[in-house]
Amino acid sequence: MPKRRKITGIDLFSGAGGMSLGAQWAGIDVVLAIEKDVHAAMTYKLNHKKTHVVIDDIQNVDSVPIRANVNTAKVLFGGIPCQGFSYSNQKSRNKQNKGNWLLKEFVRWASIWCPDWVIFENVSGFMGTEGGLFFEILRSSLDEKKYECSWFFANAKEFGVPQNRSRFFLIASKHGHKFAEPKATGNDITVGQALSDLPVLMNGANINYLEYGNVRPSDYALLLRKKLTGCTGHLVTKNADYIIERYKHIPQGGNWENIPKNLMTNYTDSSRCHTGIYRRLDCDKLAVTIGNYRKNMLIHPHEHRGLSVREAARLQSFPDDYIFSGSIGFQQQQVGNAVPPLLAKAIFDMITDKEI
Repeated sequence: MPKRRKITGIDLFSGAGGMSLGAQWAGIDVVLAIEKDVHAAMTYKLNHKKTHVVIDDIQNVDSVPIRANVNTAKVLFGGIPCQGFSYSNQKSRNKQNKGNWLLKEFVRWASIWCPDWVIFENVSGFMGTEGGLFFEILRSSLDEKKYECSWFFANAKEFGVPQNRSRFFLIASKHGHKFAEPKATGNDITVGQALSDLPVLMNGANINYLEYGNVRPSDYALLLRKKLTGCTGHLVTKNADYIIERYKHIPQGGNWENIPKNLMTNYTDSSRCHTGIYRRLDCDKLAVTIGNYRKNMLIHPHEHRGLSVREAARLQSFPDDYIFSGSIGFQQQQVGNAVPPLLAKAIFDMITDKEI
C-alpha cells in the first residue's frame, strides 16, 4: 500500500487552538500559529508546545519563520473573526466592517507559503454576507492562484460533538482535488452524556481543579477524560440573586419565555428578547451552539447557574487535559470562539486521505 505523505500545517487566527488540535488528531504537524489575542495565544502555547506561536496582528507578519520539509505536503488553515458574518450581528454584517476583509490574509499567505491545501472556516452566514461578496472574493482569488475550490456546510453534531453547530468550510487544492460535504461519522451525543460525570458546582464557582463526580462516565466523557482523575476549568460566572431566581423558573429546553413577567421588569419589552437568552440545556438533547454562552445566560441542565468553562469545553469536544488561560471572561470567550476539535478532525481527514 502506498505510504501516506506527511502534512505540515500553519494555523492563521488560531485562537485557543481548537482547529489545530483537530489537525493534529488527523496526523498533521502544525508548525506555526498566528494569533494577536495574548490570552488565546497563551492558551495555545500551553497546549501545543511543539508549535511556534507568533503573537501579533497577522497583517504585520509577512514571512514564515519555519521551514517545511520539501517532501511534505503543506496546509494553510484557519478562520477569520466570525462576528461580522453572523446572522445575529446584522449591524456590522457588511463590507464596511474592516474585520471582514481579513479574508484577504488567506490569499496573501497562500502566495507567501504556496501550500498544497488551503482550508478556510467560518460561520454559516459567511457565504451569504453582502450577497456572497466575501465568498466570491475568496473563491476567485484562490482560483486565480490555480487552486481547485470546494465548499460546503458541516454540522458538528454529525461528527461526535454534542452540539448543534453548523459551519462553512472551503477547501482549496493545488492538485485538482474536489470534495463533496463530509459524511457523518457519529451519532448524536446528548448534553447529559457530555456533562453528567463532572462535579456539582455553585453559582460563581472559582475552584480551578476538581476530581470527577461519582456518576459513571459515558463513552464520550471517557474519550475526553483519557486517564485523568480530575480536571481544571470549574469556573462559573457569579450571577446576581435576581438572575438565579429567574433560572429557577426555566425547565430543561426552556428559555426566557418561562420566566414570570414580574421578574423581568428591568427589560423595556421582555417580549422582544432573543430566543437564545436564558436557555436551559436539555440533558436528553444536543446543546445549542456554544457561542457567547455567558452573555446569552446559557443555563446548566439542572443546576441553577451558568455553564463552567470545562462544561462548555466538553460541549465543544476539547479533551479534559486542555488548559485555558486568562481570567474567566477570556477563557469563556476562547471556548465559545473555537472550532470543535472533532469537527476539525473530520475536515482534515478529508485531505489526509488524498495524500498517498
